[in-house]
Amino acid sequence: MADGRTDPVSGTRARMTGPFEVGLVVRDLDMMERFYREVLGCAAVHRSRVPASIGVPAGLGGELLVVWLQVPSGGRVKLIRPQSPPVPAPSAVSPTGRRGLSYLTFRLDDLDPLVTALVAGGARPLSDPVVVWARGRRISFWADPEGNVLELVDERGGVPEPGLPEA
Repeated sequence: MADGRTDPVSGTRARMTGPFEVGLVVRDLDMMERFYREVLGCAAVHRSRVPASIGVPAGLGGELLVVWLQVPSGGRVKLIRPQSPPVPAPSAVSPTGRRGLSYLTFRLDDLDPLVTALVAGGARPLSDPVVVWARGRRISFWADPEGNVLELVDERGGVPEPGLPEA
């Protein structure tokens, strides 16, 4: 474990050696790379073809193209395009209406400029109003051009929530 504790399951010690990564399976790799780079400010750090000789035994199904994108605040998003088009994920009423990975959260100092860029980049808001106050923060949920859900959290200090007195 990163803090040197013994792993309770295996009894061994393990250390994280790199930034956290999340993988998104996409249909249109070029479009999605452009969206995450131009709209969210991610930087491409690596691009690779994973041959079927690795993808099949690894449980990934076959040949893949992968682009690693560095998130400005840390961590990485891997965009993964399989050789065979992925099947659409079942739609749910809300991001919490299904089990498993539901959304990616991006913490920002001001989400207003990004809201404008998301619309121009082909994303769609998932709420009305688009920006919602939640415990002194502003949040906004969006679907990227392929339907992956993004949460934006604006943690600016000193901005009072409407209807509440200033501290």
